[in-house]
Amino acid sequence: MQEMSIKLFIKYMVSLRCKLIVKEELQRLGLHYVIVNLGRVEILAEITREQRNQLKENLLKSRLELLEDKEILMGKSRMPSFPR
Repeated sequence: MQEMSIKLFIKYMVSLRCKLIVKEELQRLGLHYVIVNLGRVEILAEITREQRNQLKENLLKSRLELLEDKEILMGKSRMPSFPR
C-alpha cells in the first residue's frame, strides 16, 4: 500500500539555502518529507493545524512564506519577478 503525500507550497523559496532551512524546520517538527524542491514540499503524513502554524511561523523568521490552500488557488503562489 502506498502512503499518501501532502503537498505544501512555499513562497520566496529560491535557493539551496532556502531548501536547507525548510528541511531543517520539517525535521524539527517531526514531519517526514519525500521531496523538497524550490517552492514545493511533499510530506508523508497529514500535517496538523498546530504543526502547520508552527511551520509557517518558523519559516517567516527566514522570510519564507507557507501558502494556504486558498492562496494557491487564487494564483498567489507565483514567484516575484525581478527587473532585468
